[in-house]
Amino acid sequence: MEKRRAISIMGMMFILLMIIRTLEIIFVKTDQTWVGENILHKICCILLIWIALSMIKSHWSDLGFSKRGLFTGLKYGFALGISTFFLSYATEFIVLSVMGKHPSLRFYITNFSLTQTHTNGSSLLAVIVCIIGNLINVWAEEGLFRGLFCKIGIQCYSQKTTNIIQALLFGIWHITNVINPLLDGSMHIAMAVFMGTGYILLSGILAYEWGMCAALSGTLWVGASEHLFNNFISNSLHTVTETGADELMIIRITLSNILSLLFVLVISQRNKHKSFQ
Repeated sequence: MEKRRAISIMGMMFILLMIIRTLEIIFVKTDQTWVGENILHKICCILLIWIALSMIKSHWSDLGFSKRGLFTGLKYGFALGISTFFLSYATEFIVLSVMGKHPSLRFYITNFSLTQTHTNGSSLLAVIVCIIGNLINVWAEEGLFRGLFCKIGIQCYSQKTTNIIQALLFGIWHITNVINPLLDGSMHIAMAVFMGTGYILLSGILAYEWGMCAALSGTLWVGASEHLFNNFISNSLHTVTETGADELMIIRITLSNILSLLFVLVISQRNKHKSFQ
């Protein structure tokens, strides 16, 4: 596949899905309903991937959703998520305690946002809906960015370059999170630019790490399971003080993302070292 054609395919799919995503965020606002997640554009994403796979006569397993390595991938992915969030929650607790805030943990379901949150409660139905929404989200995003885009990109670029491209696109994908706060006036332009840049960096870090996991394992399961855990824990386990909830969530999210990338980089270097022995 020519580089120009590869870029065109990735670009057209990304722009189309970004338009659908933006329309859902602005007008439908599914994340502010009992669903708690903007899943309509994710369903469109899954359908578009399915159409693309049909056109190139491939299967979901060719993207990395194969039976091979499933349990190993789940084990390492959840281990990454649990370990990094344990350390990041502990750090957040220490900082809040030093500030005299007396933090505690509370379990209830919200949408994930660094700027606007909507609480859906802690009922069994809310938990089930949250899990289903996150499964759809992970299926769509891993299938598109670490799956289809990497499958297309690797035919023209090196693995590292392809990983950087999908990570950048994944980061840009998340700047839509500042649209509603900007439109309703709760965020001014300068803050929107700052938060948008933050979303690009934080999402890009994880996307690059998950791309490395896919390259190291040969499947999408490590990244997909960590992605699922990260989203669910952010939706459900909150630090609460007498002055509010998740006041320092930015510390927790940033630290967990950086730690996760560092862990995978260390593993990657160890594997390279062993290969030369």
